Order: sequence, then C-alpha cells, then structure tokens
Amino acid sequence: MLGSAVVRSLANEDAELLLTTRADLDLTDQALVKRWMDTYRPELIFHVGAKVGGIHANATMPADFLRDNLLIQSNVIEGAHCFGVQKLVFVATNCTYPHNAAQPISEEALLTGPLDDNIRFYAVSKIAGIEMCRAYRKQYGCNFISVIPPNLYGPGDNYHTQHSHVVAGILRRTHEAKVEGKSELVVWGDGTPRRELLHVDDLADAMKCIMLASVKYDLYNIGCGHDIAISELARIIAEIVGFKGKIVYDISKPNGTMRKLLDSSRIRSLGWSPKIDEKAGLRGAYEDFLHLLQASELGARL
Repeated sequence: MLGSAVVRSLANEDAELLLTTRADLDLTDQALVKRWMDTYRPELIFHVGAKVGGIHANATMPADFLRDNLLIQSNVIEGAHCFGVQKLVFVATNCTYPHNAAQPISEEALLTGPLDDNIRFYAVSKIAGIEMCRAYRKQYGCNFISVIPPNLYGPGDNYHTQHSHVVAGILRRTHEAKVEGKSELVVWGDGTPRRELLHVDDLADAMKCIMLASVKYDLYNIGCGHDIAISELARIIAEIVGFKGKIVYDISKPNGTMRKLLDSSRIRSLGWSPKIDEKAGLRGAYEDFLHLLQASELGARL
C-alpha cells in the first residue's frame, strides 16, 4: 500500500525510480539485499518494506513480526550504509510509543514507558529500526531519518479477514454484512478507543517532503492532527457502504491502546499538512476495496 503511494507521489518528479517487489527481492536475505544495492546503487531510499498487520495478526504471530522486521530493517539499513546511500527515510509505527503516553504524543515519548501487550513484538522491532538509524547516524554520519505515522488507510490496503488494520477490517466486515443482509455489524472491542487516521497518499507526500528537506531531527511524527472513536469510524463506514443494520461491539476482543494521537508539529514546521478529507478518503478506500473484490471474483471465475 505505502510503496505504491510513494511511487504515485514521485510520478511527476525528475527522478529515476528503482523499484522491486517482494517476489523479486526477499528483504530478509542479507546477501540478496546487498547484491541488489550493489547492482542498482540507489542514492535515496524510502524504506517502506515491513511485515505488518492488525491486533489479531500481532497476537497470533509475534515471532514472525519480530524476526522478519528485524531482518528486513537490518539488511536495508546496513546495505544503505555500505553502498553510500545519501539519505534514507525509515517508516516506523505509532505502536512504538508507550500505551499510557501523554496525548498528543511527542517524539520525545519514545522509550519512556511500557508498550501495549497486544502489539509488543511488532513495536519492539520498529523501535529497533529507529534506534538502528540513530546508531548509524552517530557512528557513521549516515543521513537516516525515521517517521512515525498513525493508522493508515487507502488504495492497496490489506483486507484480510484476520490480519487487516482497523479501517480495512471494519470496511470489509461492513460490506459483507450488507451483501449478506445481516441485521448486525460486529466490531471488535467496545468502540471507545480513539484512532488517528492518515490517508496513505498524505504519508507518501510527507515522506517526500522529509526526503527533500534539510531536517533538524532524526524522528518525525506524521499525523492528521485529530482522532476519532472506533464507534464513530464504524458509523461513518456503515454510511459509506450503505449498511442499514445495527452496530454491536464484541467486548471479548481487545481494544488495544485507548488513544494514540500524535503531536505532528515537527513535520508541520517543514510546511507539510495533510490534504485528503477523511470522509472522501474513506469513500475512496471503499471504491478500492470494491475494485479489488471484483478483480478477485473475476480471477476465481477464470
């Protein structure tokens, strides 16, 4: 999702894009990563590759999330250093902040308290990535910057029934409830947690801003500046999808961290601000889901 958004953001720039895919390059394989770096010699790197997923995926595959992300980050960051990359922007996650951090969360809150147990291992892997970028800055003078976005959504999202993030998960379940004629839509948790959302194209634009700017800090929050209760998000998505039934909450499922609103004043000081309206962005996400669904159904018939 994010890689495609970065490509869209750079489409009109005077840049030669060096692209690869998971099928073509296994980022967990150090030898392959170094061979790719040596062959193509990138000057700038947007490091968006990672193993990601929602609360259920993190809870059931903690070793996979920790191992794969540590390998991916180590290989890309070390390769960037070895082959003289001029600047690297590494994408972390708001899960890296303590679950009880003061709101809005500033970059200084990193490593100041305990993490949410539901996403602990993924968060630890991303904290290691941030600290690795800092270590290479300190020891080798590498211009490696980390960014922390909130919950992302938009074209190319993962709509897996168990492994998706909050927007994609609710969107899929709402659509299925509608087409199956259900009277109720079940949402995980009690609906009270609040989440800050950011369209993936806004994040890509912010990353381009950081890549081009002469930055003061090594870590930047990138958020929209406000959050929304899960219950309100579910209501908006139900309206967009056209689901007329009742929204109910499964309190046997975890809420996750109750609030994760970011203080994005650092990135705002560089002149960046989000451009995509939330409701318009969610409508676009639903259109993307319908397109992917239609394509998969066509593939199944063929």
